[in-house]
Amino acid sequence: MDLQIAGKRALVTGGNKGIGRAVAEVLAEEGCDLVLVARDHATLDAAADDIRNRHQVNVQTIAADLSTDAAVRDVVGQAGEIDILVNNAGAIPPGNLMQVDDETWRKAWDLKVFGYISLCREIYPAMAARKSGVIVNIIGAAGERHPAGYMAGAGGNSALMGFTRSLAHSAHPDGIRVVGINPGAILTDRAEMLARTRAEAQFGDADRWPEMHKNLPFGRAGKPEEVANAVAFLASPRSSYTSGTILTIDGGKE
Repeated sequence: MDLQIAGKRALVTGGNKGIGRAVAEVLAEEGCDLVLVARDHATLDAAADDIRNRHQVNVQTIAADLSTDAAVRDVVGQAGEIDILVNNAGAIPPGNLMQVDDETWRKAWDLKVFGYISLCREIYPAMAARKSGVIVNIIGAAGERHPAGYMAGAGGNSALMGFTRSLAHSAHPDGIRVVGINPGAILTDRAEMLARTRAEAQFGDADRWPEMHKNLPFGRAGKPEEVANAVAFLASPRSSYTSGTILTIDGGKE
């Protein structure tokens, strides 16, 4: 299926690894030019070189920490006109109320919560002026399940779910669609590392890490590209009447 997004310009935060890298790959495969943003220069440049070589699209990289308004404004100034914004950067640490201190909590939300909001605010006016644009917020299933052991993440993701729906309600007169995706357990490099650590502790054999996921739906974690394929579809004209929707991708976990 042709998603009709060839030639569009997409900004992907956290585009150097994990879900963000997979999103960049799928959008490039569909013919999008890319602006990839992440904090680490080396992995960002390596990802960009690989994508350029395999998909023959333009890829701009911007190394930045999106946890401050000034950094967000600088990124948007460098990026130029953006048709598709994919907010993905940020990892909120686990822990309950007493395990995550205020400084850690605020720092995590500065990137994952306020970083998303600030980037939307800076990019929105140009999209509105063109009466065209799509914003995809990759959030997280903890925003639906509210696990006590991931309190900062549950609260932050819940806030982003509300923000996504609220922004969508006001954006359609400006020709802008806003959607969200809530991934469940996804097999990123970090997730595999954590599973290996658990397998080593439980079995004395890190190579048995896939067994850590046997109780998940279908006996496995999701793949980054399974999230990325959904991002590309939701960002495309094939999904042109979808806005304010948050899609959960977790295999049907109860």
